[in-house]
Amino acid sequence: MFREWMVNLALVALLLAVPLAANAMGEPFIVTLATKVAIFALAGVGLNIALGYGGLVSFGHAAFFGIGGYAAGILASHAQNYEPLMTWPLALDGTQQMLIIWPVAIIASGLAALVIGVLSLRTSGVYFIMITLAFAQMVFYFAISWPAYGGEDGLPIYVRDRFPGLNTLDPLQFFAICFLWFLAAALFSAMLSRSRFGLALHGARQNAERVRSVGIDPYRLRLAAFVISGMITGLAGALYADLNRFVSPSMLSWQTSGEIMIFVILGGVGRHFGPLAGAALFILLEHNLGGVSEYWKFLLGLLLLLVVLFAQGGLIGVLTRRSRHG
Repeated sequence: MFREWMVNLALVALLLAVPLAANAMGEPFIVTLATKVAIFALAGVGLNIALGYGGLVSFGHAAFFGIGGYAAGILASHAQNYEPLMTWPLALDGTQQMLIIWPVAIIASGLAALVIGVLSLRTSGVYFIMITLAFAQMVFYFAISWPAYGGEDGLPIYVRDRFPGLNTLDPLQFFAICFLWFLAAALFSAMLSRSRFGLALHGARQNAERVRSVGIDPYRLRLAAFVISGMITGLAGALYADLNRFVSPSMLSWQTSGEIMIFVILGGVGRHFGPLAGAALFILLEHNLGGVSEYWKFLLGLLLLLVVLFAQGGLIGVLTRRSRHG
């Protein structure tokens, strides 16, 4: 355990050091890449709560990622165009204040996760995977057919949202926001795993009947974990929309769900900082190989296969030289 935390600290320190060095050298693009790593790692932390702790193989987390992104985009677009978001029954305006956008994105994603979880958690195994995928595709096609917010062309955000006291257009300052959110989510995830709720969730994953026999309802445990997971992923979506200053239905696609799962599997399922290692490796491969060949994901798939077959603890497990249960 001590060795794993040392590896975790080294990864966090590296994520912090790279943009600081890049900013000092006048390389804002590298700062942006580090920001993307932090946001993707945050999304991975969300999925890891459902997948790593609860054993819920969700292939629909792009729905929460995209809902968070659209919540940010819709609020910002109404503020940019000086159009009210709603006139009846309540008078609501758009906003570009992050302190308002974040709670809206978290709540919207959490409500979506609650609805999807209530229905999909009545199944298990491959049925659960397919139902979560089906819900995500429903949201995806709804976004495509929603012309008021760009339809399949997406929705531009011309000016990055604001945070009190910071210049969010400065790449390093925006990175700091995303980095702190990732760090807070990862530490929350670690605390949750060791709490009574987390221990019960681990128990439900291993033997639901035994947990039920002591008076704990596994369905409610999994539903709570699924909702928390969706809320964190939705926050990542809001940050990603701000990073790109653009929201599109691609954030809701099944490919996005697959990528978030790849971050978790590569880093190590159930590892608190595994999504950081997985997201960093994914971005490195995309940046260094994406310009060489459009088939770079073949190498990613090969690496993923090797991790699944020979390193079930993921990259964190390889670095600590032991499996999670070893």
